[in-house]
Amino acid sequence: MTTLANMIDEVLINLAGYTFQQDRSTYLTSAVTTTTSTSASPLVLSLGSTDSVGKGILEIDEELLWVDSFDRVANTATVSPYGRGYLGTTPATHAADAKVTISPTFPRYSIKRAINDTIRSLGASIFAVKSTTFTFNAAVSTYAFANLNIKNILTVSWQSIGPTKEWVPIRRWDFDALANPEAFGYVSGTDTVQTITLGDAPISGRTVKVIYATDPSPFTANTDVYTTVTGLPESTRDVVILGSAYRLLSFLDPARAAQVSPQADETDAKRPYGASQSATKQLYALYTQRLNEETKAQQQNYPPRVHYSRR
Repeated sequence: MTTLANMIDEVLINLAGYTFQQDRSTYLTSAVTTTTSTSASPLVLSLGSTDSVGKGILEIDEELLWVDSFDRVANTATVSPYGRGYLGTTPATHAADAKVTISPTFPRYSIKRAINDTIRSLGASIFAVKSTTFTFNAAVSTYAFANLNIKNILTVSWQSIGPTKEWVPIRRWDFDALANPEAFGYVSGTDTVQTITLGDAPISGRTVKVIYATDPSPFTANTDVYTTVTGLPESTRDVVILGSAYRLLSFLDPARAAQVSPQADETDAKRPYGASQSATKQLYALYTQRLNEETKAQQQNYPPRVHYSRR
């Protein structure tokens, strides 16, 4: 099962070119138990080594911290009062032996955001397939769905009685994407209610299953499973990886535009400004190709189905 943490690592190793570019790193020798660093009581990090540490950004887990000063003898680094949760990351506690990355090229926080942005953008081409069920009541023909964000209903069926456990298709139904929430006991302005009205009546008390298309859902936790949370098939995982990579590579050149130093000139001699754009274009072309392939595959798996409306 592919999780968000797995995808972050895959994007990171692809962007690093496996061995070409490696961020410097060390580790914590004692746990970070607070989420603040004030001028009166600054947070002092105990590190395994400060050989590569300087004034600037450190990454621990997914939090970025700004180091104001460091002590190479004691192997410590002092975080500035504004240094916790730097650049919009979330302050958190960190265990001893946690990895500390020094001036990360691609922070894990940014990679996670790029992954979620790519998943959201897929909704214009690929839909997530999910299902919901309800129990049919012979006295009720219209059933409400709250906050499911249904874009289109793919199939409707009900489970027959008997040992076959067959799901019998329902051919006649109407879908209302903008139903009145208050009419079904929900709060207007808070809940989004959609309804289905059945034209075919199954046996009362049987389960009706609705397969529907919706926008892919982004991740919320590193342990989230890709197929379960997003609703997308496992085959689309590499599409998200490629989309995230080209989004992140687009910002490499702007980050180097204002560097004026002998070290920057040496780097530019080997990798001229604008060189990352060619790699970005290649990744975008591959991303577009794979996205088109997955779109065609989904169209074959879920062809348009004819249903009858009462209107």
